[in-house]
Amino acid sequence: MQHSSKFIEAAVDQMASLSGIGRKTALRLVLELVKRDKERVERFANSFTDLKEHIHFCESCYNLSDEIRCRICTNPNRDQSMICVVEDIRDVMAIESTQHYKGLYHVLGGRISPMDGIGPDDLTFGSLFKRVQAFGEGLELILGLSATMEGDTSAFYIYQNIKDSPTKLSTIARGIGVGTELEYADEVTLGRSIMNRTPFELSLSRP
Repeated sequence: MQHSSKFIEAAVDQMASLSGIGRKTALRLVLELVKRDKERVERFANSFTDLKEHIHFCESCYNLSDEIRCRICTNPNRDQSMICVVEDIRDVMAIESTQHYKGLYHVLGGRISPMDGIGPDDLTFGSLFKRVQAFGEGLELILGLSATMEGDTSAFYIYQNIKDSPTKLSTIARGIGVGTELEYADEVTLGRSIMNRTPFELSLSRP
């Protein structure tokens, strides 16, 4: 579709470059911005510039943060003896929305997927194992990974690397359906899965 303005065309191209945004939706959003006054549009644009300049990965858990370490890692009220391992930052947001979990997190940045060329070295496993080693006894590692083949492969890789350590390894209960991405689970089901987690070794014997 050719638009009447090259500036609208350029804005639509940029908006449509976002994942999940088609050109019709992009056009609707661009026209909404055209209706706004200049100051509101500038605040809108500046918020994204600030996002790129000031947001980075937490040096400890790889969650998004304004500071070197995120607010979850630096919160003294969080249980330092629990680390929930997740694939994606959106999984942290999903679990936090349940208000059932008060420990820390570790974001892998994906999951092992040989078909997609993603191996352990492409993710943050190394940093995770250093955290486990540094903590010593009394740590519980909760595997909050998706119920997919890739998620199970990632979970088993973690198990293989820490099974000889004193760390307690558990996995969220399978209230999450097999093949389900964690971020799409409803809050009640996800919350119950966190609370009713089971030892990881038991999950290895399931059919």
